[in-house]
Amino acid sequence: MNRTDRLYALVEELRAAAPRRVSARELAARYEVSLRTIERDIAALQQAGVPIFADVGRNGGYTLDRSRTLPPLNFTPAEAVAIAIMLGRADGTPFSRSARTALHKILSVMSAADGQSARELAGRIRFMTDPDSDRPSSVPAVLEQAMAARRVVRLTYVDKDGAETERDVEPVAFNGTTHTWYLIAWCRLRRDSRVFRVDRVRRACLLEETAPDRQVQDHCATPPDHVLRPLEFI
Repeated sequence: MNRTDRLYALVEELRAAAPRRVSARELAARYEVSLRTIERDIAALQQAGVPIFADVGRNGGYTLDRSRTLPPLNFTPAEAVAIAIMLGRADGTPFSRSARTALHKILSVMSAADGQSARELAGRIRFMTDPDSDRPSSVPAVLEQAMAARRVVRLTYVDKDGAETERDVEPVAFNGTTHTWYLIAWCRLRRDSRVFRVDRVRRACLLEETAPDRQVQDHCATPPDHVLRPLEFI
């Protein structure tokens, strides 16, 4: 069994056993690898966003939070590739990191045969990009966390004139264009709504304080020559 297949098998093994803990020794014996290999595999899955928890001690082991996992899915390989294409276009958006972990979760609960067929089909998909075009700026993961958890965030920001300021802001919304993303927030320094280009955010630190629930329509004016289209779940 190669490493990719073993990673998917580990997730399914832990999902089926949950909430019972499974020791690293049990997993190593089942997959005929060393304890160190199992530890590296579990660490890789955790970094990818799989909710695996470890308990140390004599009766310790690994367990998976079943409430945050998906049951086996009936996605066809083509449907899985369609999802991967859309999530692949999330690079540079506020949720690019979450897109990668979401795709990993979807693939991890597909059957082995469908998962392999999806990977083979994905290998025949290519994105064509203009080498002269600018790549979309990446959005700091902390801004995603601040928006999702509605937390105040401390920014070190450089404006269009090169002036650097530090300010605490209350996230309200994200606006995105093809190449640039903007954070709409209530700025406590200016005591007003402000638009921050995320590629000008030098540092961002999540604070413990919960931000007030501000309504998007009260803070997001439509820019000239643009139409704001909200994201919808269809």
